[in-house]
Amino acid sequence: MVTILMKTRGVLCTAVAGSLALAVTGCAGGDDGSEVEQEPTVSAERLCGGTAVSPAAAEALEVIMGVDQFEASAKEYTIPLAVEALRLKGKTEGTGTEDICRIYTPIDALTEPLRVRWWLSDSTATKDDDVASKFTALPMGNLAGTSTDEAFVAFDCHDNNSPLTSVPYHIDIFVETTDLPVEPEGDPQALEDAFATLAHTFAVAISKELRCTDNGGLKAQPSLTPA
Repeated sequence: MVTILMKTRGVLCTAVAGSLALAVTGCAGGDDGSEVEQEPTVSAERLCGGTAVSPAAAEALEVIMGVDQFEASAKEYTIPLAVEALRLKGKTEGTGTEDICRIYTPIDALTEPLRVRWWLSDSTATKDDDVASKFTALPMGNLAGTSTDEAFVAFDCHDNNSPLTSVPYHIDIFVETTDLPVEPEGDPQALEDAFATLAHTFAVAISKELRCTDNGGLKAQPSLTPA
């Protein structure tokens, strides 16, 4: 299994027969040898409000983070709430960025969390030169790029609720690690494809929630062949 930024810690957990609580939560070893209660875990499809992560995106998360179970997302991490914040930012300031979701592994699999965010601008702000300097360019939306620790998909959204009527929102969706980049372990191409798949998945989810015309030009499946 390909992993990125993966650290390990010994797990100390005593099974108690018939205990439903431990079946759900478990326990893990603390740094001082004591037992630390683990939060309940969920599958990838239940993250970020339960409507954003497709089966393909779930596989991509496992490639990046090395696990198929995750900490449950906070209540504010949903697609509808992200779009509500995006629309408000568009009406009041015109530009800005906020989180869509943060994705964490369980305490005994200390992979750095992933940040998923939108970036609203008044023009197509992510230029081809920026893509060439770090990213492998992909033919999705207006512009898309991926690397071994980050990917983005940019698209325009014509929305009847836009305060600028015929002028679209320019939106970038980023999926990125929250730590400094390191040399990836495993297959770099698999990581690039995984990050691109996640960015595309969240871009489609946001475009549908915004009711963008033609889903902002985004296809149902990611295009992973370099442009």
